[in-house]
Amino acid sequence: MATLDLRDAARAHMPAVPADLPHLREAAIGTWRGRMINEHSSARVFDGLAKQFAAAGVDAVVEEVRGFANEERRHGVLCGAVVEALGGEAIAEVPDGDEYPEHEDARSPLEAALRNMLSICCLSETVAVSLIGAERIEMPEGELRELLTRIYADEVGHSRFGWRTLARLAPSLDAGTKDRLGDYLEVAFDHLVEHELAHLPESSRPPAEGVALGLCSGADARALFFDTVEEVIVPGLEAHGIPAARAWSRVVAAAA
Repeated sequence: MATLDLRDAARAHMPAVPADLPHLREAAIGTWRGRMINEHSSARVFDGLAKQFAAAGVDAVVEEVRGFANEERRHGVLCGAVVEALGGEAIAEVPDGDEYPEHEDARSPLEAALRNMLSICCLSETVAVSLIGAERIEMPEGELRELLTRIYADEVGHSRFGWRTLARLAPSLDAGTKDRLGDYLEVAFDHLVEHELAHLPESSRPPAEGVALGLCSGADARALFFDTVEEVIVPGLEAHGIPAARAWSRVVAAAA
C-alpha cells in the first residue's frame, strides 16, 4: 500500500458545489475519492504505453502518450478538488497495483504495444467517454460541471488516439497478428467487465438530485457500459479486422 496525498494540489482547484444536499455528502466524497484514485493510477499505464511505443519504433506518438499520463495525474487532482470542496480530504491509501503488462509472449514489440493500446484506449477510455458524457449531460450548469467537462475532453482525446492509431496501423498488420489481438481481447474484455462492474454497483440508487454531485444509478450506468461495448467498441474493432465479437461472446458465455 502507498499513500496518495493530493490535498495541497487539490485545494487550489476546488469548485463550488451545491450546499443544500448534506444527505448526499458522504456518498459524493466516496465517489470522487474513488475517481481520484482511479484517475491518478491511470497515469502509470500511459507511461508504460509510451515506453512500449518507443520500443516498437512508433516514435511519432510517444510524446502524445506521455502527455496523456500527465492529464490523468491532473484528473486525479481535479477529482481530489471535489473531495476537498465537499469537506473531505484528498488523501487515500492505495494498493500498489498490478504490474504493467509487457506481453513478452507477443510476436513483436508492436504487437505487445497494440494489445495495451486496445485495452487502454479503445476499451477503457471509450467506456469512460460514454459514462462521463452521460453524467455530464445530466449535471446542472456550474463549476462542478465545468470541472467534469475538462476531464471529459481529455478522455475523448485518449479514446480517439486509440481508434486513430488503430486505423493507421491496422492495414499493415497481417491476418495472424489481427487474430492474436482478437485472442488477447478476451482477456482485456474480461478485465474491463470486472473493473467496471466493481465501480458501478447495482445497489447504487441515489435520489434524482444526486446528479448535481455526480452520483448516478448503478443499474443505468451498467446498462450504458454494456451498450457501449456491444454497439461501439466491438463493431469498431471488427471494422479494422480485429475479431472482437468472438472475444466478447466468449466473455459473455463464461459469465452466464
